[in-house]
Amino acid sequence: MWYFTWILGLGFALLCGLVNLLWLEARWATDEDLKES
Repeated sequence: MWYFTWILGLGFALLCGLVNLLWLEARWATDEDLKES
């Protein structure tokens, strides 16, 4: 049953990484918009 928690933890880590990447890209986009205007 240990593999279930391992896969769950790995999936959670990947999800956190994906959310972090999208959040950073959104911040970079708003920073670029502010510089242009």
